[in-house]
Amino acid sequence: MRPSLRLRLGFAMVVGVFWGLLLSSGTGFAAETLPDNLKWITNDTAPLFTDPSAKKGGTYRTYMLSFPLTLRTVGPDSNGSFRLYINGNRLSALEIHPTTEEILPSLATHWAYGDDKKTMYFKLNPKARWSDGHPVTAEDFEFGLEFMRSKNIVAPWYNTYYSQFFDRVIIYDDHTYAVVGSQPFPELHLRIGLAPRPKHFYKGEVPKDYVRRFNWKVEPNTGPYIIDKVDKGKSITFKRKKDWWGKDLRYNQGRYNVDRVRFTVIRDINVAYEHFRKNRVDDFTLTLPSYWHQKSKNLDIFDKGYAKKYWFYTNQQEPSIGFWINLDKEPFTDRNVVHAFAHSLNVDKLLNELLRGDYSRLHNQFTGYGEYTNPDVRARPFDIKKVGELMRASGWERGKDGIWAKGKQRFSFTITHGATDLHTQRLVLLQEEAKKAGVEFKLQRLDGSASFKLAQEKKHEVIFTAFGTGLRPQYWEFFHSSNAHKPQTNNFTNTDDPELDKIVYAYRHSIDVEERKRLSREIQAMAHEVGGFVPLYKVSYFRTITWRWWQFPKVPGTRTSDELFEPFALGNFWMDEDLKKETEAAMKSGKTFETQLIVDKTYKAD
Repeated sequence: MRPSLRLRLGFAMVVGVFWGLLLSSGTGFAAETLPDNLKWITNDTAPLFTDPSAKKGGTYRTYMLSFPLTLRTVGPDSNGSFRLYINGNRLSALEIHPTTEEILPSLATHWAYGDDKKTMYFKLNPKARWSDGHPVTAEDFEFGLEFMRSKNIVAPWYNTYYSQFFDRVIIYDDHTYAVVGSQPFPELHLRIGLAPRPKHFYKGEVPKDYVRRFNWKVEPNTGPYIIDKVDKGKSITFKRKKDWWGKDLRYNQGRYNVDRVRFTVIRDINVAYEHFRKNRVDDFTLTLPSYWHQKSKNLDIFDKGYAKKYWFYTNQQEPSIGFWINLDKEPFTDRNVVHAFAHSLNVDKLLNELLRGDYSRLHNQFTGYGEYTNPDVRARPFDIKKVGELMRASGWERGKDGIWAKGKQRFSFTITHGATDLHTQRLVLLQEEAKKAGVEFKLQRLDGSASFKLAQEKKHEVIFTAFGTGLRPQYWEFFHSSNAHKPQTNNFTNTDDPELDKIVYAYRHSIDVEERKRLSREIQAMAHEVGGFVPLYKVSYFRTITWRWWQFPKVPGTRTSDELFEPFALGNFWMDEDLKKETEAAMKSGKTFETQLIVDKTYKAD
């Protein structure tokens, strides 16, 4: 599952992407005066991406492959996929239109830019409320900085980021404030996200025992849903706030329609598919070729018209799906060995045979970013001869069993993953092909959360996983040495290269857009040479089957949609109770309907 739009834009935390909260001044209201030359901006003319006539009600039933290790969104064990749903209900001052990328109001009604190019001013909607009824004020944004800088949250990456990139929040009154960056930034709104923290809930301070005390507490939020029930190890249910303060805003019309969203733990995707067939969950993703071409081909509930299929094309930044090598682990301390591993992977065979040509090769960790992407960075192809050249250059020889060896050391290691059985098939194919090149790896399958935790603690050798995306590439967390050789950072590869550090630092601090594009391309070329990330494949569409009673706007998704059902980031779907009753009655009586296969190419790239 790829993180959805609001979570990818720097306004709410996502793996490897900035999110917002901001900064603190410690000054009283009376000490500050608003500049008199501000040009306040709003946006009430952007196109809608929902159907305002959508009906309210019902429960959307879905599943998750593992239960989250915490309900915290920062600190140890918090960087899992379920956090996306929690953050989806933590609104920011602004959000980004999912198709046009225009700035839209959210908690803030208006915004303005300072002449210094590092300050943004905001006017909060006075109706904004936390889920416990407390008003959202400028002080909650000020508390955000204290929270994210606090050592008590045990999140060193965030401590560093919020200390280095932000100066303060200036409070003018309860609903007017400014966020001041530590320096001028290009596209300032992408750097200064604004998701507040409820100061009243924490009684004005971050407790020393935050990690333990708030592990399973539900923090008040500002979004349309709140966690209602937690059945540990089994399910988590969100409920819609019927009196939600933001329900009448222009860009919320036709959104957040279901009363409840229930996530049930189903640890096997094949079992999840059977749950869908038995009407226990409401949709199932068919993007996997084996499900689209085989399992769902003669599916009776589709053939009889009880369920419908969607094939929806997108046009957005691609998640980084591939292998992340721990460069601190032998034998990967040798760059020749790192490159040899990449050349031992027969990805073309995987794509053409097992994946039926549905997917494409991913060449770059940062694909789909326009001029920020380096088109000259190409994934290393399967090449047994090249593997031999690289290994012999570093003193390795083929052993009697065909595996490369150097003294008593064999080119053998473990790839950890939290993938499904179907993904495991892909890894097994690559495993068998790698043996032909003299490379041996074992597959270690863990629960998804446990697999990610192992990598965050830097205890892995190689991990198969993916990171989500943002509007612009972010490099500090993945490549800078300050995030290497330590737990709880996203530098899974332990990349530590002084020259790369310099370029990453320059990119991070540059205010010139064209310079950033050039530096971005340089970083990608240098990171490719380091080789810690080995890209595998990309998918520029999604395919889903759902029940006949679930309805969508005329265009069922957006240019940047990640899946058909995005309950919190988009929330554009709804249940038609009459169709549900009609369909369930037909399923009992044997009545059938016309089959529905909806293929939407609105946003398909040329």
